[in-house]
Amino acid sequence: MKNPPDVETVLEPSVPESTEGSLRRLPNWATVCEASVFVVFAVFFILYGVTPLLGGDGLGLVGADEPRYAQIAHEMLGRFDSAHTLKERLTACITPYLYGRPWLEKPALYYWRAMFVFQEFGVHDWSARLPSASFAFIMVALIYLHMRRFRPGGHLDAALITVACVGIIGFSRGASTDMQMAAPFCIGLLGWYAWYETDSKFWLFDIYFFTGVATLAKGPVAPFLALLIVVAFAALRGEWSIIKRSFWWPGMLLYFAIVLPWFVAVQHENPTFFREFFLEHNLARFATNRYEHEQPFWYYIVVVVLGLMPWTVIAIRALVDGIQTSVAEWRLRHSKPDKPAPKRPGDAFPEFLVLWALIPIVFFSFSQSKLPGYILPSIPPITILTGDYLFRCRRNGLNFWILLGHALLCGVLSLSAFLLPWFVAHGMHMPPGRALAAAVLASVGAMLLILVVVHGFGVARLRLATTGILIVLMVFLYGVGPFFGIPAIAASKRTVHLLDRSYSARPLADKLAGIAPENEAVAVFRVRRDVEYGLSFYRNRQVVNYEETGVPDEEHLLVARVTGRGGIDLHTQDALSEYLEGRAYEPLFGWPEQGLEVYLVGPK
Repeated sequence: MKNPPDVETVLEPSVPESTEGSLRRLPNWATVCEASVFVVFAVFFILYGVTPLLGGDGLGLVGADEPRYAQIAHEMLGRFDSAHTLKERLTACITPYLYGRPWLEKPALYYWRAMFVFQEFGVHDWSARLPSASFAFIMVALIYLHMRRFRPGGHLDAALITVACVGIIGFSRGASTDMQMAAPFCIGLLGWYAWYETDSKFWLFDIYFFTGVATLAKGPVAPFLALLIVVAFAALRGEWSIIKRSFWWPGMLLYFAIVLPWFVAVQHENPTFFREFFLEHNLARFATNRYEHEQPFWYYIVVVVLGLMPWTVIAIRALVDGIQTSVAEWRLRHSKPDKPAPKRPGDAFPEFLVLWALIPIVFFSFSQSKLPGYILPSIPPITILTGDYLFRCRRNGLNFWILLGHALLCGVLSLSAFLLPWFVAHGMHMPPGRALAAAVLASVGAMLLILVVVHGFGVARLRLATTGILIVLMVFLYGVGPFFGIPAIAASKRTVHLLDRSYSARPLADKLAGIAPENEAVAVFRVRRDVEYGLSFYRNRQVVNYEETGVPDEEHLLVARVTGRGGIDLHTQDALSEYLEGRAYEPLFGWPEQGLEVYLVGPK
């Protein structure tokens, strides 16, 4: 397939014929500098505040999924290390277990990757996040290389916008399966489109290999979405033959060689796997509200808007431009000979990206169970469109109202970030005048920076101004340092410590460790699931839940939730008196950031 005439390219200076062949293959200095800029920014946005060497592991595991998945990987590693033969080690990697019971909700890719990271770096919350961080880096690197190869010019913008948006920053730091599916899914679709342009089987290899990897991350939804996007693209282009040509027997064999061994083995070990995984955690999750994640139909529109920040305004305009280009191309293909053709038809890439972006959003909008990570695969195609759009705007400039909207959004994001510690600590109460004034000044400064930089240096510097604002916000949230052995500035860590105490079980687990040894029972009552799973991971032992298994006979520590949202009294002590039936208990300390109270409960 030939490149369309309107696609801009960047030509490197020609090399004299007399130059050595090896020297001609070396990248020039500009390419090295560009790649270095990409690596530095990508590593910062993905890893700062995650690892002890780069910003410190500032925030413990949050939510219910992170500590639960990390614990499953920890238990899998324990069985793997205790195995003595190769067969026993392979068997240890088949069935995921949580607290000694099979956990068949998700395939095993994340658990495998996390357990080997644990083996290399030890069992920590930050090492549990490295599988997602590494996949995110590989994904944005492949976006950079793909765009540089097939759409040169906007490749650096596309890669940096992808890695510097809230959705990618957030999910790259999650000990979960979302990035495990989204990253290989993205790489596979980019490979398929490279095959479509070049007709080289080398690229077709990608869609089969990486879709197989994505299937091992989340199941059949990955190949289903990939097939849906390819079929929709073929229908829109009127090129039905590409569906037949996409079915490549070596690729099919590769896909099944990746996927079938684990699925067959886990079904053999667990006869209930098919029912639990396919029927309950895939079909029932989509068709019913069995898992209590019901949201309105328009939920994912909000998720995408938030996930694209701070690029949302430009990204929406780029998506609209991609849709307009796709419609113009469709009209050109179906226009009559005497009908005037559109002025600026595009090529097939915008159509492919638009379908890739919209199909997961529409598909999951019909699901009765909605979680933000489901439409993470829709973020990369929109950010790629945004990078390409900004590159094309360099010549004529960005529309003033689009630029103003982007600046306003950066200001709002800055205002929210600087006021976040106050709202976390005090709830939805008006901040004091001094804090509000400082946040407003920072917000106005961010807005002016965007406008001044673009006015003075052009659209090409918009990415630098925007990423610079994001760097300041991340340093504010995570604090300054440590940095490869250079100590951190303790005073700058107050925000991340507040977030840690408010949303993670790690600080509470550390305090409990100073009171109760690891083998002593800890129980919970009325706490959220994230607290229960978090304490279990950090203590490497399942906590006792009064409401599920009753009250232990021996002396133990009890973590109970005493206040709900807005400081509402849950009358927990009255309920405890009924549970304990006269047993002695005394409060030890409170944990007001999460509305918890810790008690020492005497033996029965």
